[in-house]
Amino acid sequence: MAGGADIRVNPWAALRPDEDAEQVGTDVSAAHESFVERGAAPASVRRVVEASWVRSRGNGIDPDRQIGRTSLTGIELERHRRAHPMASVRPVVQTLLVEDARDTGLLIAMSDAHGRLLWVEGDSAAKDRAAGMNFVDGADWSEAAVGTNAPGTALALDHCVQIFGAEHYSRLVHPWSCAAGPVHDPATGRIIGAIDITGGPRVAVPEVLSLIRATVAVAESELRAHPVSVRTAPRVELLGSQPALLFGNERIALSRRHSEILLLLMEHPEGLATEHIAVLLDERDLDAVTVRAEISRLRRILGGTALGSRPYRLLTELDSDVGELRRSLRRGDIGAAVARYRGQLLPASRAPGVGRVRESLRARMRAAVLTSRDPAILGWWISSVDGREDRGAWSAYLASLDRDSSLYAQVAAQIGMLDQELGDRSNHSQR
Repeated sequence: MAGGADIRVNPWAALRPDEDAEQVGTDVSAAHESFVERGAAPASVRRVVEASWVRSRGNGIDPDRQIGRTSLTGIELERHRRAHPMASVRPVVQTLLVEDARDTGLLIAMSDAHGRLLWVEGDSAAKDRAAGMNFVDGADWSEAAVGTNAPGTALALDHCVQIFGAEHYSRLVHPWSCAAGPVHDPATGRIIGAIDITGGPRVAVPEVLSLIRATVAVAESELRAHPVSVRTAPRVELLGSQPALLFGNERIALSRRHSEILLLLMEHPEGLATEHIAVLLDERDLDAVTVRAEISRLRRILGGTALGSRPYRLLTELDSDVGELRRSLRRGDIGAAVARYRGQLLPASRAPGVGRVRESLRARMRAAVLTSRDPAILGWWISSVDGREDRGAWSAYLASLDRDSSLYAQVAAQIGMLDQELGDRSNHSQR
């Protein structure tokens, strides 16, 4: 690509004002071919695009296969759209974008936070052509499902972005260009969806990215003025020993099995078949009938429109303490992460699917704690269930203390005891 990624004023924009779109398109096509065929992209490819290509390949996306699996249809799609907070900003998007998109070859799409398209509106001829790649209402256009694309990549990176022609990972989308931005709940900061403009090469000019940013800003202003519509969904609390759903001021305790199923569905927004849920809950062949019965009870707790079937999946955006913890860790805000980590994720659960998520969170928390080198944070960690036998954390805590302090001697003695216990266990296991 002419100019290269390193000297771009705005790496999120597909084209600079002075660039020849046709030449850039040719260069990007060659770069995509190089990456798909040989696993390497020229240095001139935008870093945001190359990183997305790497993720797409890692997710097993085939650049030559049909994409855009439809995950919501019929009454389920209608219910999801009516209940979704993006519905409250649709009139703004229609006024700013849709009304001027008719007969222009442009499409305006709105998605939920999982990349599922809620509405695709605009030029009727363009809609017919886009249907050929399943860019339609209810289709899953997350990056994990279809590879590099503006709405999916904007959600994956939490940033406005343009994708030009062959920058799309799927060759089926190469005739198109798009620009999209994530929309946030102003009260919580969580992503609730995305707004996208899709069309021909002219969508790749910088002015379209500016238009997306402006539209997102207006949409979030509208959400700020009408916050009730954003917080209609329950909040899930799964950290610690008392899992619960919070509907406003009402707290509903969750059973261990309902907590496990809800976590698994939150971790797999694409949906799970009954048999897959059974394996994730119990590798000893849990009865599928039991799983269906538990999900039926959970549906009554959440509300009839919150869970979809075939596969089982969430149709309502749920905020959770796990999501907040991850966002804090992603921002590098270890203080906020410590405040949110009230305990292990569902500590009583022995479900293998839950255990993997629990260990992932614990490992991320530990890495953030050790990186902080903050005596208070390290002291908190070694006092917790996760850290009380963590010799590496105890050593890091020792290194943060004054060698002449009495606390230094106490911590050193504790490390000695840990070493002895670990040695005893090792000797016992070898007998």
